[in-house]
Amino acid sequence: MKPASKPNKVPGRSLVCEDLPALIGKDVRRTNDFEERVIGLIKASIAVKQKLFQDAVLVSMMAEVSRVIVDALQQGNKLFLYGNGGSAADAQHIAAEFVGRFAFDRPALAALALSVNTSCVTAIGNDYGFDLVFSRQLEALGRKGDVAIGISTSGNSQNVLCGMSTSKKLGIHTIAFTGHSGGKIRDVVDHCLCAPSNETPRIQECHILMGHIISELVEKTIFHEKSGISGS
Repeated sequence: MKPASKPNKVPGRSLVCEDLPALIGKDVRRTNDFEERVIGLIKASIAVKQKLFQDAVLVSMMAEVSRVIVDALQQGNKLFLYGNGGSAADAQHIAAEFVGRFAFDRPALAALALSVNTSCVTAIGNDYGFDLVFSRQLEALGRKGDVAIGISTSGNSQNVLCGMSTSKKLGIHTIAFTGHSGGKIRDVVDHCLCAPSNETPRIQECHILMGHIISELVEKTIFHEKSGISGS
């Protein structure tokens, strides 16, 4: 009788039951490693926020910036926000808190992120250069008494610096959100809120926290509402 032929083997070692404990153990170790990293990153974020509230000068400046924005909006002026990349997203996020709502229903507040009009940004960038994408819009829309918040983790973004220069010429109050050093922008704005970190992710996490704090203070001051924060 002719012996039965052996099945064709797929190249490489076949998986057998004996391999499973090793593979499962490897996945568990990888998961544990990821969990440790997650915990470490959360701790790093908390550490920066602890530095934030322990900095009396920075806390005082956030309060002052909130007052400046309250005064401007109550007088019929506008708030402009701008930045690049993640900072552009933060600018849009914070602007939405003013135009929509932060904690409760109330009339809209005048705020505009200058990165959202892609036709405007690309036309200015193409015709005049990327350094002027914010300053040109401020030239068109800004008026004396308005407030401009420029967001740059390094403090050295050239188009943000140009926007601040134009704002100064127009009599717009200038505020910067930056990292620990403040960069070049620190010396050209009225108020510079320097997140106490040199790491971009930690700086950005502080920026959105500062934006939320300012949004809540402005909203509650103007509309005198004491209700809790609602979900959306």
